Amino acid sequence: MGRLFGTDGVRGLANKDVTAELALDLGVAAAHVLGTAGEFEGHRPRAVVGRDPRASGEFLSAAVAAGLSSAGVDVLDVGVLPTPALAFLTDALGADLGCMLSASHNPMPDNGIKFFTRGGLKLEDSVEDAIEQRLEEPWDRPTGADVGRIHRDTGQAGSLYVEHLTKSIDGSLEGLRIAVDCANGAASEVGPEALRAAGADVVVINASPDGRNINEKCGSTHPEQLQAVTVASEADFGVAFDGDADRCLAVDHTGALVDGDKIMGILALARAAEDASRGTRSS
Repeated sequence: MGRLFGTDGVRGLANKDVTAELALDLGVAAAHVLGTAGEFEGHRPRAVVGRDPRASGEFLSAAVAAGLSSAGVDVLDVGVLPTPALAFLTDALGADLGCMLSASHNPMPDNGIKFFTRGGLKLEDSVEDAIEQRLEEPWDRPTGADVGRIHRDTGQAGSLYVEHLTKSIDGSLEGLRIAVDCANGAASEVGPEALRAAGADVVVINASPDGRNINEKCGSTHPEQLQAVTVASEADFGVAFDGDADRCLAVDHTGALVDGDKIMGILALARAAEDASRGTRSS
């Protein structure tokens, strides 16, 4: 049997490869590994759990939260938010770990489980291996007041993330019209909200997730709709997210694709120009 964790967490066909039982066991094992490493020492541990809109994410996030809380970890369930939001919130809320349920750009029947350590950082391979080794091990279960509690966020987490995004840019997007394809995914609410909060006129497509339509002929893997809408709406440019909004591609005002390499190049040139105007040097 190969390594359970891949390059971006545990992924596979939901309810076949990635089951509720596995999600619960991973929650327990993650709590044990981090606890043994001293990450919870001196305080009651806390975790943040989020997901994309896939139907299977409902039971998988519940299972992860159950595993964590049964191991004595308090859980904040933030519901549907992008993967970068989960990483940010793990850090901003001072949580000991985070867990995101998503298969990113993969088809709807798939799902995945990805953990973050304190600070919103990806787990080291050695930590993932330790979690895998401790699956289904016998353990002393906490009882009474020592079990974890599960709290459900009522929207504050998403607002906190939108505020973080708007503060991360200099100036305003006022005067720009931006077409956004949300892939019927995790950014369907906070993506357009953040751009509007920054001043942009936003044209939105594929922002009605129903648990089944994530990434379905839309988003970053199918940019044709975005290209057409960008041109038809006379937008200055367009952006397409994937299901959990940890990646994007763009199109210019003519509908021509701007892939990740080009986006990085544009950002690098802009940073160099900004540094030159300030008389500083990029590292």
